[in-house]
Amino acid sequence: MASSQPFGGGQVPVNCKLCKTDRPIQWKCMDCSIMMCAHCKDNVHSQFKNALDHKIIKREEIGLHKEELDFTNIKCNEHTGQSSCLYCNTCEILVCPTCVAKVHKKHDLIEISDAYNIKVEILKKGQSKMQKSNYTTNAKKDQLNKLVSAENIKYNKEKRNIQSHEETVKQQVEQYFKELKNKLEQNHETVLLSVKSDLNAISSFTNQKEDKINEVQDCIDISNASEFFKEVKKMEKFTETQEPRTRPSYSSSQKFIPGNFTQSNIGSLQDDGNLSAEINTSLVINSEYQTELESIALVGPCLDQTIWISSGSYGMLQRVKPEGTNLKVMSKLNIEVYGMAVTPSNQLLLCAKGKKSLQQISSSGELTDSVYNVSPLLPNAIHVISDNKLIVAAYNNELKRETVIIMNKKGDKETVYENDEHNQPIFNNPWYITTTCTGNIHVVDRISDDARGKVVVLGQGGHIINQYTGHPTINKSKPFKPVRIVTTPSDNVVVTDLNIPILHILNDNGHLISYFNTKDIGIEFPISLAINTTGQLYIGCSRAAGTKTKDAKLYVIKIEGF
Repeated sequence: MASSQPFGGGQVPVNCKLCKTDRPIQWKCMDCSIMMCAHCKDNVHSQFKNALDHKIIKREEIGLHKEELDFTNIKCNEHTGQSSCLYCNTCEILVCPTCVAKVHKKHDLIEISDAYNIKVEILKKGQSKMQKSNYTTNAKKDQLNKLVSAENIKYNKEKRNIQSHEETVKQQVEQYFKELKNKLEQNHETVLLSVKSDLNAISSFTNQKEDKINEVQDCIDISNASEFFKEVKKMEKFTETQEPRTRPSYSSSQKFIPGNFTQSNIGSLQDDGNLSAEINTSLVINSEYQTELESIALVGPCLDQTIWISSGSYGMLQRVKPEGTNLKVMSKLNIEVYGMAVTPSNQLLLCAKGKKSLQQISSSGELTDSVYNVSPLLPNAIHVISDNKLIVAAYNNELKRETVIIMNKKGDKETVYENDEHNQPIFNNPWYITTTCTGNIHVVDRISDDARGKVVVLGQGGHIINQYTGHPTINKSKPFKPVRIVTTPSDNVVVTDLNIPILHILNDNGHLISYFNTKDIGIEFPISLAINTTGQLYIGCSRAAGTKTKDAKLYVIKIEGF
Protein backbone atom coordinates (compact mmCIF):
# COMPACT_ATOMS: atom_id res chain seq x y z
CA MET A 1 0.00 0.00 0.00
CA ALA A 2 1.04 3.62 -0.44
CA SER A 3 2.72 5.25 2.54
CA SER A 4 0.57 7.19 4.98
CA GLN A 5 0.73 10.85 5.87
CA PRO A 6 2.82 11.92 8.91
CA PHE A 7 0.95 11.57 12.18
CA GLY A 8 -0.80 14.72 13.30
CA GLY A 9 -2.56 15.54 10.06
CA GLY A 10 -0.31 18.38 8.84
CA GLN A 11 0.14 19.18 5.17
CA VAL A 12 3.65 20.73 5.44
CA PRO A 13 6.16 18.47 3.61
CA VAL A 14 9.27 17.26 5.47
CA ASN A 15 12.34 16.92 3.27
CA CYS A 16 15.35 14.69 3.82
CA LYS A 17 17.88 16.60 5.95
CA LEU A 18 20.83 15.14 4.04
CA CYS A 19 19.94 15.34 0.35
CA LYS A 20 17.27 18.08 0.67
CA THR A 21 15.20 16.39 -2.04
CA ASP A 22 11.53 15.46 -1.96
CA ARG A 23 12.25 11.76 -1.53
CA PRO A 24 9.84 10.20 1.02
CA ILE A 25 11.08 10.40 4.62
CA GLN A 26 11.39 6.87 6.00
CA TRP A 27 14.01 6.97 8.80
CA LYS A 28 15.24 9.02 11.75
CA CYS A 29 18.63 8.79 13.50
CA MET A 30 18.01 9.30 17.21
CA ASP A 31 21.68 10.12 17.82
CA CYS A 32 21.99 12.69 15.02
CA SER A 33 18.34 13.78 15.40
CA ILE A 34 17.86 13.95 11.64
CA MET A 35 15.11 12.73 9.30
CA MET A 36 16.30 11.05 6.11
CA CYS A 37 15.23 9.07 3.09
CA ALA A 38 16.18 5.44 2.48
CA HIS A 39 18.85 6.45 -0.02
CA CYS A 40 20.68 8.70 2.44
CA LYS A 41 20.35 6.16 5.25
CA ASP A 42 22.19 3.54 3.21
CA ASN A 43 24.64 5.72 1.30
CA VAL A 44 25.28 8.90 3.32
CA HIS A 45 24.58 8.37 7.01
CA SER A 46 26.35 5.03 6.96
CA GLN A 47 29.60 6.97 6.33
CA PHE A 48 29.24 8.98 9.57
CA LYS A 49 31.70 8.29 12.39
CA ASN A 50 30.39 5.55 14.69
CA ALA A 51 27.31 5.24 12.47
CA LEU A 52 27.01 1.57 13.31
CA ASP A 53 26.40 2.50 16.96
CA HIS A 54 23.67 5.01 16.13
CA LYS A 55 20.03 4.20 16.82
CA ILE A 56 17.96 4.48 13.63
CA ILE A 57 14.17 4.00 13.70
CA LYS A 58 11.37 3.96 11.14
CA ARG A 59 9.31 7.09 10.68
CA GLU A 60 6.20 5.33 12.02
CA GLU A 61 8.03 4.67 15.31
CA ILE A 62 8.85 8.32 15.96
CA GLY A 63 7.39 9.24 19.32
CA LEU A 64 7.62 5.67 20.59
CA HIS A 65 11.33 5.98 21.43
CA LYS A 66 13.03 8.29 23.88
CA GLU A 67 16.49 8.57 25.33
CA GLU A 68 17.06 6.87 28.68
CA LEU A 69 17.73 9.25 31.54
CA ASP A 70 20.87 9.04 33.66
CA PHE A 71 19.91 8.96 37.37
CA THR A 72 23.48 8.29 38.64
CA ASN A 73 24.97 11.75 38.35
CA ILE A 74 22.45 14.16 39.88
CA LYS A 75 24.29 16.62 42.17
CA CYS A 76 22.85 17.22 45.63
CA ASN A 77 21.59 20.77 46.15
CA GLU A 78 22.55 20.70 49.86
CA HIS A 79 25.92 18.96 50.00
CA THR A 80 28.73 19.84 47.61
CA GLY A 81 30.43 16.87 46.02
CA GLN A 82 27.59 14.53 46.86
CA SER A 83 25.29 12.91 44.28
CA SER A 84 21.62 12.19 44.93
CA CYS A 85 21.02 8.51 45.52
CA LEU A 86 17.36 8.28 46.57
CA TYR A 87 14.09 10.17 46.42
CA CYS A 88 12.31 11.14 49.64
CA ASN A 89 8.61 10.58 49.10
CA THR A 90 7.86 12.30 52.40
CA CYS A 91 9.59 15.57 51.51
CA GLU A 92 9.29 15.11 47.74
CA ILE A 93 12.97 15.90 47.05
CA LEU A 94 16.11 14.12 45.86
CA VAL A 95 18.53 13.23 48.68
CA CYS A 96 22.20 12.18 48.96
CA PRO A 97 23.66 9.80 51.60
CA THR A 98 24.42 12.78 53.89
CA CYS A 99 20.82 14.04 53.55
CA VAL A 100 19.56 10.59 54.52
CA ALA A 101 21.85 10.35 57.54
CA LYS A 102 21.01 13.82 58.86
CA VAL A 103 17.31 14.33 58.05
CA HIS A 104 15.55 11.63 56.03
CA LYS A 105 16.60 8.39 57.73
CA LYS A 106 13.04 7.45 58.80
CA HIS A 107 11.31 8.94 55.80
CA ASP A 108 9.73 7.09 52.88
CA LEU A 109 12.73 6.65 50.57
CA ILE A 110 12.52 5.10 47.08
CA GLU A 111 14.77 4.65 44.07
CA ILE A 112 15.13 7.75 41.88
CA SER A 113 14.07 5.77 38.81
CA ASP A 114 10.93 4.63 40.64
CA ALA A 115 10.21 8.21 41.68
CA TYR A 116 10.72 9.29 38.08
CA ASN A 117 8.25 6.68 36.81
CA ILE A 118 5.70 7.66 39.47
CA LYS A 119 6.00 11.34 38.59
CA VAL A 120 5.80 10.62 34.87
CA GLU A 121 2.62 8.60 35.45
CA ILE A 122 1.16 11.48 37.51
CA LEU A 123 2.05 13.90 34.72
CA LYS A 124 0.52 11.59 32.12
CA LYS A 125 -2.70 11.36 34.11
CA GLY A 126 -2.74 15.14 34.43
CA GLN A 127 -1.98 15.45 30.75
CA SER A 128 -4.77 13.01 29.90
CA LYS A 129 -7.13 15.00 32.11
CA MET A 130 -6.13 18.22 30.35
CA GLN A 131 -6.49 16.55 26.97
CA LYS A 132 -9.96 15.32 27.90
CA SER A 133 -10.86 18.80 29.11
CA ASN A 134 -9.40 20.22 25.91
CA TYR A 135 -11.34 17.78 23.77
CA THR A 136 -14.55 18.62 25.65
CA THR A 137 -13.90 22.32 25.19
CA ASN A 138 -13.05 21.90 21.52
CA ALA A 139 -16.12 19.74 21.04
CA LYS A 140 -18.26 22.44 22.64
CA LYS A 141 -16.52 25.06 20.49
CA ASP A 142 -17.18 23.03 17.35
CA GLN A 143 -20.79 22.53 18.38
CA LEU A 144 -21.23 26.25 19.05
CA ASN A 145 -19.63 27.08 15.71
CA LYS A 146 -22.01 24.60 14.15
CA LEU A 147 -24.93 26.37 15.84
CA VAL A 148 -23.64 29.74 14.60
CA SER A 149 -23.39 28.34 11.08
CA ALA A 150 -26.87 26.80 11.32
CA GLU A 151 -28.33 30.05 12.68
CA ASN A 152 -26.65 32.07 9.93
CA ILE A 153 -28.15 29.73 7.37
CA LYS A 154 -31.56 29.98 9.05
CA TYR A 155 -31.28 33.80 9.35
CA ASN A 156 -30.44 34.19 5.67
CA LYS A 157 -33.26 31.82 4.74
CA GLU A 158 -35.82 33.74 6.82
CA LYS A 159 -34.48 37.04 5.48
CA ARG A 160 -35.00 35.75 1.95
CA ASN A 161 -38.51 34.58 2.95
CA ILE A 162 -39.34 38.07 4.24
CA GLN A 163 -37.94 39.71 1.11
CA SER A 164 -39.84 37.27 -1.08
CA HIS A 165 -43.05 37.89 0.86
CA GLU A 166 -42.40 41.64 0.69
CA GLU A 167 -42.19 41.45 -3.09
CA THR A 168 -45.32 39.29 -3.19
CA VAL A 169 -47.22 41.73 -0.96
CA LYS A 170 -45.97 44.67 -3.05
CA GLN A 171 -47.18 42.97 -6.22
CA GLN A 172 -50.51 42.12 -4.61
CA VAL A 173 -50.92 45.69 -3.29
CA GLU A 174 -49.96 47.21 -6.65
CA GLN A 175 -52.41 44.87 -8.39
CA TYR A 176 -55.16 45.72 -5.91
CA PHE A 177 -54.61 49.48 -6.28
CA LYS A 178 -54.61 49.06 -10.03
CA GLU A 179 -57.96 47.26 -9.80
CA LEU A 180 -59.31 50.00 -7.49
CA LYS A 181 -58.33 52.69 -10.02
CA ASN A 182 -59.89 50.71 -12.87
CA LYS A 183 -63.14 50.26 -10.92
CA LEU A 184 -63.19 53.98 -10.01
CA GLU A 185 -62.64 54.89 -13.65
CA GLN A 186 -65.41 52.58 -14.84
CA ASN A 187 -67.78 53.97 -12.19
CA HIS A 188 -66.84 57.51 -13.12
CA GLU A 189 -67.51 56.85 -16.82
CA THR A 190 -70.91 55.31 -15.98
CA VAL A 191 -71.87 58.36 -13.89
CA LEU A 192 -70.76 60.83 -16.57
CA LEU A 193 -72.56 58.89 -19.30
CA SER A 194 -76.03 59.62 -17.80
CA VAL A 195 -75.22 63.25 -17.03
CA LYS A 196 -73.69 63.86 -20.46
CA SER A 197 -76.70 62.26 -22.14
CA ASP A 198 -79.06 64.82 -20.56
CA LEU A 199 -76.56 67.60 -21.13
CA ASN A 200 -76.39 66.77 -24.86
CA ALA A 201 -80.21 66.74 -25.06
CA ILE A 202 -80.40 70.20 -23.45
CA SER A 203 -77.67 71.55 -25.71
CA SER A 204 -79.46 70.26 -28.80
CA PHE A 205 -82.80 71.75 -27.59
CA THR A 206 -81.15 75.11 -26.85
CA ASN A 207 -79.66 75.33 -30.31
CA GLN A 208 -83.01 74.53 -31.92
CA LYS A 209 -84.73 77.11 -29.71
CA GLU A 210 -82.33 79.85 -30.76
CA ASP A 211 -83.10 79.18 -34.40
CA LYS A 212 -86.84 79.40 -33.78
CA ILE A 213 -86.48 82.56 -31.76
CA ASN A 214 -84.70 84.13 -34.70
CA GLU A 215 -87.47 82.92 -37.08
CA VAL A 216 -90.14 84.46 -34.82
CA GLN A 217 -88.24 87.73 -34.79
CA ASP A 218 -88.07 87.66 -38.58
CA CYS A 219 -91.84 87.23 -38.64
CA ILE A 220 -92.32 90.18 -36.33
CA ASP A 221 -90.10 92.27 -38.56
CA ILE A 222 -92.18 91.60 -41.70
CA SER A 223 -93.44 94.93 -43.07
CA ASN A 224 -96.04 93.48 -45.43
CA ALA A 225 -99.29 92.76 -43.63
CA SER A 226 -100.37 90.04 -46.07
CA GLU A 227 -97.14 88.10 -45.65
CA PHE A 228 -97.19 88.63 -41.87
CA PHE A 229 -100.52 86.89 -41.50
CA LYS A 230 -99.35 84.07 -43.73
CA GLU A 231 -96.40 83.35 -41.40
CA VAL A 232 -97.79 84.18 -38.01
CA LYS A 233 -99.91 81.02 -37.67
CA LYS A 234 -96.81 78.83 -38.19
CA MET A 235 -94.79 80.94 -35.82
CA GLU A 236 -97.35 80.56 -33.08
CA LYS A 237 -96.79 76.75 -33.19
CA PHE A 238 -92.97 77.23 -32.78
CA THR A 239 -93.51 79.06 -29.49
CA GLU A 240 -95.41 76.06 -28.05
CA THR A 241 -92.42 73.57 -28.16
CA GLN A 242 -91.81 71.51 -24.98
CA GLU A 243 -88.48 71.50 -23.11
CA PRO A 244 -86.53 68.13 -22.87
CA ARG A 245 -87.00 66.10 -19.70
CA THR A 246 -83.87 65.36 -17.57
CA ARG A 247 -83.29 62.86 -14.74
CA PRO A 248 -84.25 64.06 -11.25
CA SER A 249 -80.90 62.82 -9.78
CA TYR A 250 -77.61 61.25 -10.81
CA SER A 251 -75.28 58.68 -9.22
CA SER A 252 -72.03 60.12 -7.88
CA SER A 253 -68.52 58.63 -8.30
CA GLN A 254 -67.55 56.15 -5.59
CA LYS A 255 -65.52 57.30 -2.58
CA PHE A 256 -62.15 55.66 -1.56
CA ILE A 257 -61.95 54.51 2.08
CA PRO A 258 -58.29 53.78 3.08
CA GLY A 259 -57.67 50.44 4.86
CA ASN A 260 -54.96 49.37 7.35
CA PHE A 261 -52.29 46.69 6.99
CA THR A 262 -52.14 44.45 10.03
CA GLN A 263 -49.68 41.84 11.32
CA SER A 264 -52.15 39.11 10.41
CA ASN A 265 -52.14 39.93 6.69
CA ILE A 266 -48.43 40.81 6.45
CA GLY A 267 -46.78 38.17 8.64
CA SER A 268 -44.89 38.10 11.94
CA LEU A 269 -41.79 36.71 13.67
CA GLN A 270 -42.17 33.87 16.16
CA ASP A 271 -39.74 32.14 18.51
CA ASP A 272 -38.49 28.83 17.12
CA GLY A 273 -37.27 27.14 20.30
CA ASN A 274 -33.93 27.33 22.06
CA LEU A 275 -30.51 26.37 20.78
CA SER A 276 -28.67 23.60 22.58
CA ALA A 277 -24.96 22.87 22.49
CA GLU A 278 -25.18 19.81 24.76
CA ILE A 279 -24.49 16.34 23.35
CA ASN A 280 -26.78 13.80 24.99
CA THR A 281 -26.44 10.49 23.18
CA SER A 282 -29.07 7.79 23.54
CA LEU A 283 -29.32 4.37 21.87
CA VAL A 284 -32.31 2.08 22.39
CA ILE A 285 -32.56 -1.38 20.83
CA ASN A 286 -35.77 -1.70 18.81
CA SER A 287 -35.08 -5.15 17.35
CA GLU A 288 -32.48 -7.90 17.74
CA TYR A 289 -31.91 -10.69 15.22
CA GLN A 290 -29.59 -13.69 15.28
CA THR A 291 -28.11 -15.06 12.06
CA GLU A 292 -26.12 -18.13 11.06
CA LEU A 293 -23.16 -16.07 9.84
CA GLU A 294 -19.67 -15.82 11.33
CA SER A 295 -19.85 -12.03 11.06
CA ILE A 296 -22.10 -9.30 9.70
CA ALA A 297 -19.38 -7.26 8.04
CA LEU A 298 -21.71 -5.18 5.85
CA VAL A 299 -25.36 -4.08 6.11
CA GLY A 300 -27.55 -2.57 3.39
CA PRO A 301 -31.19 -1.69 4.27
CA CYS A 302 -33.57 -1.68 1.27
CA LEU A 303 -36.69 0.38 0.53
CA ASP A 304 -38.93 -2.74 0.67
CA GLN A 305 -37.88 -3.46 4.29
CA THR A 306 -35.57 -6.28 3.26
CA ILE A 307 -31.89 -6.11 4.26
CA TRP A 308 -28.71 -7.17 2.48
CA ILE A 309 -26.10 -8.58 4.89
CA SER A 310 -22.62 -9.84 4.04
CA SER A 311 -20.13 -11.84 6.06
CA GLY A 312 -17.30 -10.13 4.15
CA SER A 313 -14.23 -12.33 3.75
CA TYR A 314 -16.23 -15.38 4.96
CA GLY A 315 -17.90 -15.32 1.54
CA MET A 316 -21.66 -15.20 2.14
CA LEU A 317 -24.15 -12.58 0.90
CA GLN A 318 -27.80 -12.83 1.98
CA ARG A 319 -30.99 -10.88 1.42
CA VAL A 320 -33.12 -11.24 4.53
CA LYS A 321 -36.51 -10.04 5.69
CA PRO A 322 -37.47 -9.48 9.35
CA GLU A 323 -40.33 -11.70 10.46
CA GLY A 324 -41.05 -11.26 14.14
CA THR A 325 -37.79 -11.90 15.95
CA ASN A 326 -36.29 -13.87 13.06
CA LEU A 327 -34.65 -13.04 9.74
CA LYS A 328 -36.06 -15.00 6.80
CA VAL A 329 -33.40 -15.63 4.14
CA MET A 330 -34.91 -14.57 0.77
CA SER A 331 -31.81 -15.29 -1.32
CA LYS A 332 -28.11 -15.92 -0.86
CA LEU A 333 -24.94 -15.93 -2.89
CA ASN A 334 -21.44 -17.27 -2.19
CA ILE A 335 -19.26 -14.20 -2.81
CA GLU A 336 -16.48 -12.38 -0.95
CA VAL A 337 -17.56 -8.75 -0.61
CA TYR A 338 -15.37 -5.81 0.48
CA GLY A 339 -17.90 -2.99 0.05
CA MET A 340 -21.66 -2.76 -0.39
CA ALA A 341 -24.29 -0.05 -0.90
CA VAL A 342 -27.98 0.20 -1.80
CA THR A 343 -28.91 3.08 -4.13
CA PRO A 344 -32.04 5.26 -3.64
CA SER A 345 -33.62 3.26 -6.49
CA ASN A 346 -33.06 0.06 -4.46
CA GLN A 347 -30.19 -1.25 -6.63
CA LEU A 348 -27.49 -3.24 -4.79
CA LEU A 349 -23.88 -2.43 -5.70
CA LEU A 350 -20.93 -4.57 -4.56
CA CYS A 351 -17.14 -4.42 -4.42
CA ALA A 352 -16.39 -8.07 -5.13
CA LYS A 353 -13.01 -9.72 -4.78
CA GLY A 354 -10.91 -9.42 -7.95
CA LYS A 355 -13.49 -7.36 -9.90
CA LYS A 356 -12.51 -3.97 -11.39
CA SER A 357 -16.16 -3.04 -11.94
CA LEU A 358 -18.75 -2.66 -9.21
CA GLN A 359 -21.10 -5.65 -9.35
CA GLN A 360 -24.88 -5.56 -9.36
CA ILE A 361 -27.52 -8.23 -8.95
CA SER A 362 -30.17 -8.44 -11.67
CA SER A 363 -33.85 -9.13 -11.06
CA SER A 364 -33.16 -12.79 -11.90
CA GLY A 365 -30.46 -12.95 -9.21
CA GLU A 366 -27.53 -12.97 -11.65
CA LEU A 367 -24.32 -11.15 -10.69
CA THR A 368 -23.27 -8.75 -13.48
CA ASP A 369 -20.88 -5.86 -14.09
CA SER A 370 -22.28 -2.35 -13.54
CA VAL A 371 -21.26 0.79 -15.47
CA TYR A 372 -18.93 1.72 -12.61
CA ASN A 373 -15.46 0.57 -13.68
CA VAL A 374 -12.30 1.84 -11.93
CA SER A 375 -9.71 -0.08 -13.98
CA PRO A 376 -6.74 -0.41 -13.57
CA LEU A 377 -7.70 -0.18 -9.90
CA LEU A 378 -9.78 -2.51 -7.73
CA PRO A 379 -12.74 -1.10 -5.76
CA ASN A 380 -13.01 -1.85 -2.05
CA ALA A 381 -15.59 0.64 -0.73
CA ILE A 382 -18.75 2.34 -2.01
CA HIS A 383 -20.76 5.27 -0.70
CA VAL A 384 -23.89 6.42 -2.56
CA ILE A 385 -24.48 10.18 -2.49
CA SER A 386 -27.63 10.12 -4.64
CA ASP A 387 -29.10 8.25 -7.60
CA ASN A 388 -26.84 10.37 -9.77
CA LYS A 389 -23.52 10.12 -7.92
CA LEU A 390 -21.49 7.75 -5.79
CA ILE A 391 -17.99 7.58 -4.29
CA VAL A 392 -15.66 4.61 -4.71
CA ALA A 393 -12.43 3.87 -2.84
CA ALA A 394 -10.01 1.94 -5.06
CA TYR A 395 -6.44 0.68 -5.02
CA ASN A 396 -3.71 -1.03 -7.01
CA ASN A 397 -0.83 -2.49 -4.99
CA GLU A 398 1.44 -2.94 -7.99
CA LEU A 399 0.97 0.67 -9.10
CA LYS A 400 1.07 1.83 -5.45
CA ARG A 401 -2.10 3.86 -5.94
CA GLU A 402 -4.83 4.57 -3.35
CA THR A 403 -7.70 6.77 -4.50
CA VAL A 404 -11.18 8.01 -3.70
CA ILE A 405 -13.25 8.64 -6.84
CA ILE A 406 -16.54 10.50 -7.37
CA MET A 407 -18.49 8.97 -10.29
CA ASN A 408 -21.73 9.98 -12.04
CA LYS A 409 -24.57 7.66 -12.98
CA LYS A 410 -22.97 6.98 -16.37
CA GLY A 411 -19.85 5.66 -14.66
CA ASP A 412 -17.72 8.69 -15.58
CA LYS A 413 -15.00 9.71 -13.11
CA GLU A 414 -15.80 13.30 -12.14
CA THR A 415 -13.22 13.81 -9.36
CA VAL A 416 -10.25 11.75 -8.19
CA TYR A 417 -8.66 12.34 -4.77
CA GLU A 418 -5.23 10.74 -4.67
CA ASN A 419 -2.38 13.22 -3.96
CA ASP A 420 -2.30 16.45 -1.97
CA GLU A 421 -0.99 19.84 -3.12
CA HIS A 422 2.57 18.62 -2.46
CA ASN A 423 1.97 15.57 -4.67
CA GLN A 424 2.10 13.30 -1.63
CA PRO A 425 -0.42 10.43 -1.27
CA ILE A 426 -3.51 11.42 0.73
CA PHE A 427 -4.40 7.85 1.66
CA ASN A 428 -2.53 4.76 2.76
CA ASN A 429 -5.41 2.28 2.41
CA PRO A 430 -8.94 3.79 2.19
CA TRP A 431 -11.58 1.30 3.33
CA TYR A 432 -14.90 2.95 4.08
CA ILE A 433 -16.52 6.26 3.18
CA THR A 434 -19.35 8.56 4.21
CA THR A 435 -20.29 12.18 3.51
CA THR A 436 -22.03 14.99 5.43
CA CYS A 437 -24.50 17.63 4.28
CA THR A 438 -21.66 20.18 4.13
CA GLY A 439 -20.03 18.12 1.38
CA ASN A 440 -17.17 16.87 3.56
CA ILE A 441 -15.94 13.34 2.76
CA HIS A 442 -14.94 11.11 5.71
CA VAL A 443 -12.67 8.22 4.77
CA VAL A 444 -11.56 5.35 7.04
CA ASP A 445 -7.88 4.96 6.13
CA ARG A 446 -5.85 2.00 7.45
CA ILE A 447 -2.23 2.82 8.17
CA SER A 448 -0.91 -0.61 9.22
CA ASP A 449 -1.53 -4.29 8.59
CA ASP A 450 -3.05 -4.75 12.06
CA ALA A 451 -5.96 -2.43 11.09
CA ARG A 452 -4.76 0.66 12.97
CA GLY A 453 -6.04 3.71 11.18
CA LYS A 454 -7.52 7.17 11.10
CA VAL A 455 -10.50 9.04 9.68
CA VAL A 456 -9.39 11.48 6.97
CA VAL A 457 -11.82 14.38 6.40
CA LEU A 458 -11.68 16.04 2.96
CA GLY A 459 -13.32 19.37 2.18
CA GLN A 460 -15.17 20.00 -1.08
CA GLY A 461 -11.95 21.13 -2.72
CA GLY A 462 -10.17 17.91 -1.75
CA HIS A 463 -7.97 19.49 0.94
CA ILE A 464 -7.54 17.70 4.25
CA ILE A 465 -9.65 19.35 6.96
CA ASN A 466 -8.77 16.95 9.76
CA GLN A 467 -7.41 13.51 10.58
CA TYR A 468 -9.00 11.76 13.58
CA THR A 469 -6.69 9.12 15.09
CA GLY A 470 -8.73 8.12 18.14
CA HIS A 471 -8.76 9.67 21.60
CA PRO A 472 -6.43 9.01 24.56
CA THR A 473 -9.35 8.45 26.91
CA ILE A 474 -11.06 5.91 24.63
CA ASN A 475 -7.94 4.32 23.14
CA LYS A 476 -5.76 4.44 26.24
CA SER A 477 -4.92 0.75 26.23
CA LYS A 478 -5.77 -0.23 22.65
CA PRO A 479 -4.96 1.71 19.47
CA PHE A 480 -7.70 3.17 17.29
CA LYS A 481 -8.74 0.64 14.64
CA PRO A 482 -11.64 2.22 12.72
CA VAL A 483 -13.85 -0.22 10.85
CA ARG A 484 -17.17 1.10 9.47
CA ILE A 485 -18.48 4.65 9.25
CA VAL A 486 -21.91 6.21 8.73
CA THR A 487 -23.57 9.65 8.86
CA THR A 488 -26.59 10.23 11.13
CA PRO A 489 -29.63 12.39 10.28
CA SER A 490 -28.10 15.09 12.53
CA ASP A 491 -25.08 15.21 10.18
CA ASN A 492 -22.70 13.67 12.70
CA VAL A 493 -20.45 10.72 11.85
CA VAL A 494 -20.33 7.41 13.77
CA VAL A 495 -17.27 5.11 13.60
CA THR A 496 -16.90 1.58 15.01
CA ASP A 497 -13.62 0.49 16.63
CA LEU A 498 -12.37 -3.05 15.99
CA ASN A 499 -10.77 -3.43 19.43
CA ILE A 500 -13.48 -2.09 21.70
CA PRO A 501 -17.31 -1.84 21.76
CA ILE A 502 -17.18 1.93 21.39
CA LEU A 503 -18.93 4.15 18.85
CA HIS A 504 -16.81 7.25 18.18
CA ILE A 505 -19.16 10.16 17.39
CA LEU A 506 -17.56 12.92 15.29
CA ASN A 507 -18.93 16.19 13.96
CA ASP A 508 -18.86 17.02 10.25
CA ASN A 509 -15.27 18.29 10.57
CA GLY A 510 -14.06 15.04 12.13
CA HIS A 511 -13.68 16.21 15.75
CA LEU A 512 -14.83 13.88 18.54
CA ILE A 513 -17.95 15.25 20.23
CA SER A 514 -19.02 12.16 22.17
CA TYR A 515 -18.73 8.38 22.35
CA PHE A 516 -20.99 5.48 23.36
CA ASN A 517 -20.14 2.09 24.86
CA THR A 518 -22.48 -0.40 23.20
CA LYS A 519 -21.93 -2.91 26.03
CA ASP A 520 -24.11 -0.57 28.12
CA ILE A 521 -27.10 -1.79 26.08
CA GLY A 522 -25.85 -5.38 25.66
CA ILE A 523 -24.18 -5.13 22.24
CA GLU A 524 -20.74 -6.74 21.95
CA PHE A 525 -18.34 -6.81 19.00
CA PRO A 526 -20.07 -4.09 16.87
CA ILE A 527 -18.51 -3.91 13.43
CA SER A 528 -20.86 -2.76 10.62
CA LEU A 529 -23.15 0.29 10.52
CA ALA A 530 -25.99 1.53 8.31
CA ILE A 531 -28.80 4.10 8.50
CA ASN A 532 -32.19 3.42 6.90
CA THR A 533 -34.55 6.01 5.38
CA THR A 534 -36.36 6.53 8.71
CA GLY A 535 -33.14 7.35 10.57
CA GLN A 536 -32.75 4.05 12.43
CA LEU A 537 -29.24 2.73 13.01
CA TYR A 538 -28.32 -0.86 12.06
CA ILE A 539 -25.40 -2.45 13.93
CA GLY A 540 -24.02 -5.72 12.60
CA CYS A 541 -21.78 -7.68 14.97
CA SER A 542 -18.88 -10.08 14.70
CA ARG A 543 -17.93 -12.92 17.01
CA ALA A 544 -15.36 -12.99 19.78
CA ALA A 545 -11.76 -13.47 18.66
CA GLY A 546 -10.73 -17.13 18.64
CA THR A 547 -14.27 -18.53 18.54
CA LYS A 548 -15.81 -20.41 15.60
CA THR A 549 -19.49 -19.73 16.24
CA LYS A 550 -21.94 -18.78 13.51
CA ASP A 551 -24.39 -16.64 15.46
CA ALA A 552 -23.57 -13.05 14.51
CA LYS A 553 -26.32 -10.65 15.60
CA LEU A 554 -27.99 -7.70 13.86
CA TYR A 555 -29.54 -4.86 15.86
CA VAL A 556 -31.95 -2.11 14.84
CA ILE A 557 -31.38 0.95 17.04
CA LYS A 558 -33.31 4.13 17.74
CA ILE A 559 -30.78 6.97 18.19
CA GLU A 560 -31.21 10.38 19.82
CA GLY A 561 -28.86 13.26 20.50
CA PHE A 562 -26.52 12.71 17.58
